[in-house]
Formats: sequence, C-alpha cells, structure tokens
Amino acid sequence: MTPAEGAATGPDGGTTVEDPAGAALLCPSCASPVAVGERFCEACGTDLGGPPAVVPPPEAPAPASPPEATSEAAGPPAECHECGGDVADDGYCTRCGARAPDPRHHVTEQPAPWVAAVCDRGVRHTGNEDAVALAAEPEPGTYAVLVVCDGVSSSTDSDVASLAAARAARDVLADSGPQAPGAVGTRVAASAKALVLATDAANQAVIDHTTDGPGNPASCTFVAAVVDSPELVVGWLGDSRAYWLPDDGGTSRLLTTDDSFAAEQIAAGVPRAAAESGPQAHAITRWLGVDAPDHTPRTVSLDLDAPGWVLVCSDGLWNYCSEARDVAALVAATSRSAGSEPLVLAEALVAWANAQGGQDNITVALARIGHGVLSAGAPPP
Repeated sequence: MTPAEGAATGPDGGTTVEDPAGAALLCPSCASPVAVGERFCEACGTDLGGPPAVVPPPEAPAPASPPEATSEAAGPPAECHECGGDVADDGYCTRCGARAPDPRHHVTEQPAPWVAAVCDRGVRHTGNEDAVALAAEPEPGTYAVLVVCDGVSSSTDSDVASLAAARAARDVLADSGPQAPGAVGTRVAASAKALVLATDAANQAVIDHTTDGPGNPASCTFVAAVVDSPELVVGWLGDSRAYWLPDDGGTSRLLTTDDSFAAEQIAAGVPRAAAESGPQAHAITRWLGVDAPDHTPRTVSLDLDAPGWVLVCSDGLWNYCSEARDVAALVAATSRSAGSEPLVLAEALVAWANAQGGQDNITVALARIGHGVLSAGAPPP
C-alpha cells in the first residue's frame, strides 16, 4: 500500500515512482517499481532496507470447529512454544531465550456468533500492518460494526496506527448503536453521519500515533461497514473493500470504489484485471494520517433484503479475487468445504489467500445476514 505521492506518468501511460534525482526505483528482487522510503516491495514483499527476509509461511488452517476468538490483539503468550518456559514481557522465554510469535501475526475476533474476522501477516511480509476491530449485538442480523484498516507500508509505525484507527472507529460506531425506528432515509443519514465521526476519530488516532523524525508519517486505509437491519451503510478511504454477497444466485456487489491509481485507470476504460496488476496498482490517492489531503469518507447504503454475507477485507484477499461475482463464488465454494460458521469461513478464506502466494497482509471480516450458519458439507436450507 503506497500513497500516490511522487508519482509520474510512464511511457505506457501507467505510473512510475522516481527518486529526487529522477531515476526510477525498482525492487532489487523482482524489479517492480517501489516508492521512495518504502520498506517492503508490494509485489514480492522483499525488505527494501536490506537483504530479502526469509519468512516461513504460516500454516493454512482449515479447522473443523471454530477456533477460540480474541476480541483484541493480546500480548506475548505466557508459555514458550519451544520449551514450555515462561515468556517475559519483552517477548522472550526466560528459560531458553526463544522469541515468542508476534500475536499480531494472526489475530481473530468474534464478538457474536454471526460476526467474525481474521487478520493475518501473510506469507511474504515480516510484520502485519493490517488491523481489524468488530462489535456486534448477540441477535443475528441486527447490529454490527466491521472496521478494517491497512497500514501504508512506506510509512513509519503504520502497524500501530492502523490498529489504533480501527479500534477508535469501532468504538464510535458501537457507541452510536442501532438507529431509532423511522424512515429509511433518516436512518441511513444518521449512520452515514456516525461513519464521518468514526473516520474523524480514526484519523486522530493515526495522528496521535505518528512520531516525528525521518520517513513518511503513519498512514492507513479505512473501511467500515455498519449493519443496522435492514440497512447496510459503508464508509471508506483507500483500497480496502466491502462486498455484499447474497445467497441463491442474487446479484453480488462491490460496494466501495477504490481510491487508487488502478481505480482511476478502470474509470478511464482500462480492464480491471490489467489495471489491478499494473505498476503502482496499489498506490492510493486517499488515506488516514497527518498528511492526508482529506479524510472525509465516501459512503454508500444498501437494503439487506436477502440472506447473504457482508464481507469487509484488505487487498491481501482481493489481490487474488477482485470481481464481486468471483468473490461470491469463492465464498460459496469455501463454505461448502469448510462450513459457514463465520470464524471458520474467515480462517479458510485467509488460508486460501496465503495459498495463492500471500504477498500482502490479509484481513477478512464477515457478518452473516439471514438464516443460520452451516457445518461443512451440509446442504443449503
């Protein structure tokens, strides 16, 4: 994820990134264009500050029952995974000295049985700059908040800032709660206003976690979906996305329009597949942070009139499956094999993205609308 600063038009009409001397900067591993000050290559994940990091791929889980969910990223585990000794606050075992796995590498949340998310480091990156925060009422399909932020890899402390932003927005939206009964337009307008306030809080959280010094200031994308039955309202900046995926052959929809060079190329007539795989495809034009030109979110609303899934994700998932109809087919096929319990399904979708290459951090957040969830292999109701 790269803010679109310092972008220039290339000979093919695309964009390249130049250093102050005017020379194009390329990844030493895969020769993809990279931004000035970027720490990792978006194409292959190479650490641009030194030799490529060797990162073992995480296991691709396919649990038969829901794994235990955590509501917030916790500190280091209490027990060493190597020898069973105690892990100190600094993350190292007091007996054998082994470093405990970073809890941010794989985070799960499930505030209610019908809402869940998984946030994973992926295969190629050494850290996880994605973040997710959820809230939900216990009654299925009633009220839920799903927030995903993707830290800009070329900025400083984007992992800290993205998590602070996601939680700040979640808290504002959770506090606003379900809108009072009334006209649909009035309810949607109230939710849209809450999304603006939530984005303000998220932007301030990023600023509060921005440190002075060399390098680009902390920044991240933002997308939040508010399920307030029967309405869904979404607000966003950047290229993290929200989809509506109805069951039974209904029309699936990508609800957000990326703030990115790729989206501008698509609007100009470039085929989506070509635009999203081209140079600087993930250079974003709007973001949260102290250097953001404008952090007012765009919003969209939808009437949830059928059973289905609200899916909110980072580009670590849609890199490999972008079109709404393709995402719907992926979710349907995955739920047939893994089941449609939301946390299990989110884990399976993250595992699928990792199996495709896992070139970026991956976040998948799901809210089930309509009839209940299914176990693996169960026929549809």
